[in-house]
Amino acid sequence: MRGLWSYRRLVLSLVRRDLKQRTSGAVWGHVWLVAKPALQIGIYTVIFGSVIGARLPGVDDRVAYGLFLCAGLIHWNHFSELLSRNQTMFLEHAEIVKALRVPRSVLPVAIFVSSLVDYAITMSLFLATLAVLGWWPGAMLLAAIPLVALQSLLAIALGVLLGTLNVFFRDIGQATPVILQIWFWLTPIVYPVSILPDAIRGVLAWNPLYPIALGYQRIVIERELPGFEALVPVAIAVALLCALAWSVFRALSSDIVDEL
Repeated sequence: MRGLWSYRRLVLSLVRRDLKQRTSGAVWGHVWLVAKPALQIGIYTVIFGSVIGARLPGVDDRVAYGLFLCAGLIHWNHFSELLSRNQTMFLEHAEIVKALRVPRSVLPVAIFVSSLVDYAITMSLFLATLAVLGWWPGAMLLAAIPLVALQSLLAIALGVLLGTLNVFFRDIGQATPVILQIWFWLTPIVYPVSILPDAIRGVLAWNPLYPIALGYQRIVIERELPGFEALVPVAIAVALLCALAWSVFRALSSDIVDEL
């Protein structure tokens, strides 16, 4: 933590550079950071509700499925981006990894802060949509904080672990998008769990994102607290994964520099 504080300017510099690269050459610049998620939310709520007519079982509201979809996809996009970018950070920022006096923890922190900017913009637009459509969850929003924290730690830990191994085994970088695609469909984001047989639910329950996704949906659609008891095993697994990722990185740190 002392090292991170000492290099806080480097972290902010990396964040600014990342945000600038995303809009490099664009005439409207950072306007696109807002326009893209706004269009996405608009498509989900209008197209799926009014045009396609998709409905949630037991919910008599034409925008409910669109909001259900947004509640899952917004957080999935944040998770997958955080994991993917951490998984490639050592290769993309080799010059920082080789600088022995710079704590390597600046990389996942900078990536997290950068992705948090996108997440905050998208969530602000989504919350505004909820308020306009009369679906404001009120104080229940506070219950999403532990869900976001768990999801972010899981993405960072898994990303650092895979990113460390990816330096030595480049096939990991090719396999990660495929794994994420499978993982997406094993998470109840585009379908409600109520339509699944009990046997399938039991299998999906091994997915650490399963109770997290259900938690977001309960907050937004049902305006109820998520099942925190189901998050206890996830929290334990995330803590163990964080310890494993840190141990593997520390053990291979010097070899990473040589490999790069």
